[in-house]
Amino acid sequence: MLFGVPMAKLPAARNPLTTRSRAGLGAALVLLVALSGLAVSDHGEAHYVGLFAIVPLVAAVFAWWQPVLGVGVLATVVGAGFTAASGGVDAAGLINVLGIALGTGLGAEVARMRQRQEERVAELWKLATVAQQAVLRPLGPQVGALAVAGRYISASTSADIGGDLYEALDTPYGVRIIIGDVRGKGLDAVRLASIVLGSYRHVAYERADLRAVVTDLDRAVARVVGDEDFVTAALVEERGGTLTIVNCGHPAPLLLRRGTVITLEPPSPAPPLGFMPVARPRVERLEPGDRLLLFTDGLGEARRDGEFFPTTDRAWRLLGHGTVGDGLASLETALVDWVQGQLDDDIALVLLEYAGPGAGPAVPMPSWEVGAAGS
Repeated sequence: MLFGVPMAKLPAARNPLTTRSRAGLGAALVLLVALSGLAVSDHGEAHYVGLFAIVPLVAAVFAWWQPVLGVGVLATVVGAGFTAASGGVDAAGLINVLGIALGTGLGAEVARMRQRQEERVAELWKLATVAQQAVLRPLGPQVGALAVAGRYISASTSADIGGDLYEALDTPYGVRIIIGDVRGKGLDAVRLASIVLGSYRHVAYERADLRAVVTDLDRAVARVVGDEDFVTAALVEERGGTLTIVNCGHPAPLLLRRGTVITLEPPSPAPPLGFMPVARPRVERLEPGDRLLLFTDGLGEARRDGEFFPTTDRAWRLLGHGTVGDGLASLETALVDWVQGQLDDDIALVLLEYAGPGAGPAVPMPSWEVGAAGS
């Protein structure tokens, strides 16, 4: 059990004839046939029998140890047959056959070690994924007056998953959302993300001022990180149709309104959590149908042939129609197509839609002036 979530038991055994194993086995058999043809053309001599030792080594590049052992035994038998047919087994012929057997054993051991390493990486990736899924709870579909959808796009096929995070809560002070990105990767990043989210899920209900939430989160991060570790974050609050954003070193959200896209830059820059940020809030008045995209820096860093993904230019066309879940699905599809499946960093996405003042419970208006930055 990890982070309170039971994990399914990993299978004890796997099918050795995977796609890669079949490819390695096929290449080895093709080579064996080619070498056999070469030996046949040698007019009864056994000059090329020693080359049969290459066959199991070729299979070991891709196949698991069981197919490698099988094709190696076959190569040994065929090599011994050609040696015997050449007029008897002399010392040179015996050395050739023993060489094939040695190559078989070596290839099988190499394949076994590679297989164990691949299985270990796969298990670590599963553990890290389960941990991350325990941290990132599903969002939406409705939180207060907001339709909400979240999406996590992983760039890694190993255990080095990222520490991107998000959460949406319906609190006494309005709907509050956080999106953040932990510096680094792997289980340490997931652990820090869980600390940030655990603290946020508590203080978001306790602090009336969003800036006080930031202060508490900064203290939680500072207690557990090193000098070079930090967490970028953007905190959003929707309260009675008023949107408040406190940004701590994070990419600015995008507001989608009537076909236009507005980048909601903070009034002044603030450092990430862990560096004692003093952030000034940005306040906007929402209109029914407005959508807000929150994202981590992996989206801004996605590129193809040196050209960055045009998020702002394509945001309305991808995100402005259908449900918020449909919008994120469209964005992910376009993004993966753009980078041809090769992302450099994990990406967390949250898309919000404001339905209007009658969609959620009534809450008091915030104390600061709408449209102006807080002090």
